[in-house]
Amino acid sequence: MKPIYIIVFIINTLNLSAQTTLWQRNLPSSAQDFLANMTSTIDRQILLSGSSIKSDRQQAVGSKQNAGYDYHIVKLDQRGNPVWEKYFGGSRHDYLAASTATKEGGFLVAGTSFSNKSGDKLENNLGGSDVWILRLDENGSEIWQKTLGTKSNDEASAVVQAMDETFFVAGNINSNKELFGSKDVFVSKLDQNGNLVQTTILGGSGLDEVADMMPTTDGGAILAVYSVNSSDSKFKVQNSLASKFNVQNSRLSSDKNTNSGKVSNLLEFMSPESRIPQLETRNIVRLSTNASLRTQFIEASNPEPFDFAQGDNGDYLIVKLDKNAEIEWQKTFGGTGDDRPKKISLAENGYIISGESRSNSSGNKTQNIEDGTDVWVIYLDKNGDEIWQKNYNFGGRDVAMSLSVINGRGESHSPNESNIKGILIGGYTQAEEKIKKDDEKFWMLCIDSEGKEMWRKFVEGNEKKREERLVSARLQGDGTYLLAGTSADELGEEHWKILKLGDSDLENMIDNQPLAVYPNPVGDYCYVELRDTSFEVRDVEEFSIEIYDMSGKKLQAVKTKNAVTKIDTSALPQGVYIVTANMKSTKIVKK
Repeated sequence: MKPIYIIVFIINTLNLSAQTTLWQRNLPSSAQDFLANMTSTIDRQILLSGSSIKSDRQQAVGSKQNAGYDYHIVKLDQRGNPVWEKYFGGSRHDYLAASTATKEGGFLVAGTSFSNKSGDKLENNLGGSDVWILRLDENGSEIWQKTLGTKSNDEASAVVQAMDETFFVAGNINSNKELFGSKDVFVSKLDQNGNLVQTTILGGSGLDEVADMMPTTDGGAILAVYSVNSSDSKFKVQNSLASKFNVQNSRLSSDKNTNSGKVSNLLEFMSPESRIPQLETRNIVRLSTNASLRTQFIEASNPEPFDFAQGDNGDYLIVKLDKNAEIEWQKTFGGTGDDRPKKISLAENGYIISGESRSNSSGNKTQNIEDGTDVWVIYLDKNGDEIWQKNYNFGGRDVAMSLSVINGRGESHSPNESNIKGILIGGYTQAEEKIKKDDEKFWMLCIDSEGKEMWRKFVEGNEKKREERLVSARLQGDGTYLLAGTSADELGEEHWKILKLGDSDLENMIDNQPLAVYPNPVGDYCYVELRDTSFEVRDVEEFSIEIYDMSGKKLQAVKTKNAVTKIDTSALPQGVYIVTANMKSTKIVKK
């Protein structure tokens, strides 16, 4: 199973020009806590998610935590103060791996579960480990849950909400003899109520592992995959599960012309009440739910056998899926060494991928590395064709952790802007085969839309004496930056740590509209953002947000200290209204 976290330095001291520590929060724990992910809501509240094991303290306060590791989730407000804390688990280990904020302010979380029906888990597993998904409201209460899997071991890696408010869940199927390699990729489409709509499975003869996923403006998703010794053969298996199926044998058959030469056995990828139909593979891969549905054919080559003794030799595999989780295109990028994608983001006319490279100029990689592992960034157009690629080096093993596109109107990760002000990459560097006092350091690199470096900054670490791990880094839309990780004097005594930084260079790249309301037109709710103060004094002074009709009648008033505030607009009739805050005003339309 994939490790829950990455070893790296978490900040103790800052050595960054033009930066301010706005706040730091430590969340003490007497349990063994693994932090997996950090995400933030539209109104910049923060969700820390990971896994925790039983402790006497939690039992003493009446926690419903079960045996083994459970999902552990903590929500913080905009100032880093705890709002609520939740645990979800069954009778065995449950490891939370991914989370995303939903548009109404709730969350979708997914992980890898070894538990059958027990505790909070309402469905049995189908194999050794399955994918367990929960949708939560903004108060942390469960809306629905779903278990997905095969007869093999399955693990979750990424979740996103699509533009139509449905969901994509991506992860891996491990060592399934009836599929393609040692690890294959699945992407499942779920509707708003958690019903499984469709699953796409892809893989080659080696190892294919999900690195990151982002929703796209057409309702689909873009997937970054770490592909080891699989670039010679990319298969796709596509199964439509628009309606429920009865339990049936799902046969993967073969003949002498197939890659594996193996004959059938049972293969199922399903929710407990759904089964895929018959599956066939020959020189082509074919799957259809019944004769009346469209069948897709995809050419498959005969790959060389996968040899683990050769060591890692991975590539960037980028896969574009449409709104139905069907593959539109897939492209592979890499040299003769190991190239590992980490993050993918939307740009003004395509996609940007950041990761790590040990390849010199070879294959379709055009630059040599300078030292150890370099950061390798690729800019693709909407069809997956390369616009440019660049290498960046910090000395030693450079690891990319975050990727943000800063656009002209001030919202990062917005695909509809025509002016990229900067591309921000965050990561860390580890010294290789030597010991230095600052052998791990966090850095931020800002490049322009053509890949030219604008500036770089560092956070230097102390000598590594304690268990310090940086797990997640995230740029917020106001130019502030979040760093989250774990800290402990000894391994097994971790507590979570989160730090918020303000950076004047980043803030200057953000277009500070005095007052913004989104979405607009509004539905049952909207978010009001005030941006007329610097990050040093933001979220301090209380002010009033007021809504007026066009005759000047005040309809609502909300007191807040937050830079972004969620407003309930469900009671407003259709029409045009005026929103005012701190002597600023703007119009909204209620649809």
